[in-house]
Amino acid sequence: MKNIYITDLDHTFLRNDLSLSDYTKKIWNSYVDEAILGVATARTYRKTAQFLEGVHINAPMILLDGALIATTDKKIIDTKFIEKDVADTIIAEGAKFGIYPFVLSLGEGKLNEVFLHSDILNNYQAEVLKRYVKADNLQERKNIEAMKQNFKVVYMGEEKELRELEVRLKEIFGESLKYILAPEAYVGCYFLTLLHKDADKSHGIKSVSEYLGFDLEKLTVFGDNFNDVGMFALAKTSVAVANAQDGVKDQANVVLKHTNDEDGVAKYLESLKDG
Repeated sequence: MKNIYITDLDHTFLRNDLSLSDYTKKIWNSYVDEAILGVATARTYRKTAQFLEGVHINAPMILLDGALIATTDKKIIDTKFIEKDVADTIIAEGAKFGIYPFVLSLGEGKLNEVFLHSDILNNYQAEVLKRYVKADNLQERKNIEAMKQNFKVVYMGEEKELRELEVRLKEIFGESLKYILAPEAYVGCYFLTLLHKDADKSHGIKSVSEYLGFDLEKLTVFGDNFNDVGMFALAKTSVAVANAQDGVKDQANVVLKHTNDEDGVAKYLESLKDG
């Protein structure tokens, strides 16, 4: 049975400028005939496909923190949605703190991802949206409401404020939602992501495993942040890049000497061939 390699994207596989070196592409693609190759990311299908141009992926992709599992040709394998009434309550609670989220939803049509945002933005959100200026799936809403099927609700802001909002949402929803509060390295703030309770990378890996019929004992995963530790627990080998959060490194089988900017994942894969 083939080995399986699944990597996180941001700050793990991608460089900090969101690019991939020719070296990384070459080493990764050299495995395509002998291994199952996949990604597990908080990114949308659209952004993932953009970043991975020229990169071979032969497994369904784990997207939006595990809320969406889809093949490279847009076949949906699995979804985990937050229903509209729940998402609207989340939005209303955030409004009490004076903050409004990004809402990633599924529109009509084949894998039609919709990126909703309020007309009221903080500086961090405004900075993020600068990277989406050419995206045709952005929808600004004066009085933002969720859609029927929502992959995730994401707040960006100061840590203290988001921790207070997280506490409030846990009082309302308890364990019926998944909560991810972590640093956002690109714009220097924190993010709070709300997802379906089963929307995470570990459940995503299980879905992909069932779809392809692979053995988790053959699985190696790569990551850097706390939303990666669930898949660390499933994999035979978990690998943290040198720039990973300290708590993530503590849970990895292997901590690399190289960062994402130094082609850490590719150098590890090349070392396996050399060994």
